Amino acid sequence: MHNSFFDHSLDAASIRLRVREVMSGKVGFYSVGLYPASLAYNCAMQNEAGRLLLAARPGRQLLGAFAHDVVESMDPDHVERVLDMGTHRVSGERVPNTLQDLILRCEVVVLSANSNHVEEDLLEACRLREELGREQVVLACLAGSFNHDPITNTAYVLCEKQPNLAFFSGFHRHGALRNPFDSFTANFCHPNALTAMLGAQLLDQLSPNIQVAAGVHNVEGQYIKAAKNMASVFAGFGYGFHQDNPGVLPTLLTLLLNQCLDQAATVSMARPDRQRLYHRQPFPLTELGYAVPRIESTLVRDGDFERVRDHTFSQLTAMVADVRGSMMLPVSGNPTRNFQAGQVMAEAMRDQGRCPHSMEELDQWCEAAGLRKGALEGLKSLRYWPQIARKYAIPANDASMVNLLYMALYGRPAVKDTAYRVMTDSRELSSYCQESVRPSHSRRYADALQNLDVPEALDLVVNAVIADNARRAMRGEMNLDESASNPEPSYLQLMEAIESQLDG
Repeated sequence: MHNSFFDHSLDAASIRLRVREVMSGKVGFYSVGLYPASLAYNCAMQNEAGRLLLAARPGRQLLGAFAHDVVESMDPDHVERVLDMGTHRVSGERVPNTLQDLILRCEVVVLSANSNHVEEDLLEACRLREELGREQVVLACLAGSFNHDPITNTAYVLCEKQPNLAFFSGFHRHGALRNPFDSFTANFCHPNALTAMLGAQLLDQLSPNIQVAAGVHNVEGQYIKAAKNMASVFAGFGYGFHQDNPGVLPTLLTLLLNQCLDQAATVSMARPDRQRLYHRQPFPLTELGYAVPRIESTLVRDGDFERVRDHTFSQLTAMVADVRGSMMLPVSGNPTRNFQAGQVMAEAMRDQGRCPHSMEELDQWCEAAGLRKGALEGLKSLRYWPQIARKYAIPANDASMVNLLYMALYGRPAVKDTAYRVMTDSRELSSYCQESVRPSHSRRYADALQNLDVPEALDLVVNAVIADNARRAMRGEMNLDESASNPEPSYLQLMEAIESQLDG
């Protein structure tokens, strides 16, 4: 998919005209939803409504994502401006904008549907661009969940499947964008640095309260958002269940944040366009604000250094802030919907004394609490987690918290019982946080068994047998009653279950 503000012309005069055209252009949000409608209200407050256009999906209302009482509390003049953004006049009558209207009138169109609709919207937008002769309109998405192909039964990050698709994201609270004095940050990412810079500048002009920075990591940015939505569920659970045990929360939240970024770093290494991302840009990435164009971590394996992941996220400040903010209770207003789902889960698990029997039961708990299933992207992403972990070869020690949450919802009954004990006992949970981040060596031994002709591999197995025999001998000296009274801790049992079911 070609997705650029420019065609292939080499004519300086036409390019100069096009740059001015883009910088004076408009931004459109299609499908709308809570974030675009809140952003529109912010623009209306700042008298910048002319740069933003909206188009609701057929059957949706521009302000339909807000509760009725919230709409009633809004300023009528600001609401009128928002409605003007989503309509145009035909013979004096107000007519709703469509996706076609946005492509005709805007230079950037953000497809703001969630993962249920964004792929079909992207196909329709590409068709309309070609049909209307507007191929230089740049398309972006907001979706923060993994997509799934039911035919091949595979899950993926949409921006990896469509590598030139832009990604726009930032942090906001419910209702906070309606505060005329608050400010917000966001990232506009596109693998071409020039497209990213122009798009970010265009979005930055929407409101003086919004600061948008450019970045090239669209795949990583979308992955961070999907991982953040899952982490936010766990954070909500942590606050809900362990509110009287605040000692475990800093460890839990730190690990959730670090693992989101570590997973995205591993995904970055898998990008097929990685060399082009860093070496074939129209100008150096430092011009976008990257302190270092590329930061790679290494791991020692058998005495050799091996490159394992890319940590070049210095420009994704807004997305990292989104991760942090989504895992915190706000000073005022409500936490994110995924965080609220975790709170609901904590309350129900305390009442029931168990994990949910199924994801469907958790969906019912959330619906009963007023959380719509379609808005909980974190729970949807969790459905496809094993496929994502395998696709991108994400190490278990970089995903231990998501693995724990997955087992609590999708594990076998016995595993769920163990997960419940780990999640609800602060000592077990803190021990799990401490131990589960250690790299697993099971694959190393499996590889050794297949290469016994290599002396080092055979030595590794021999040493493991000696260690196992020594441990057995020590256990043999213990009283059987004493051994039975000291069973393996729940967090170790769970780590073994995760390694056998999810790791590899």
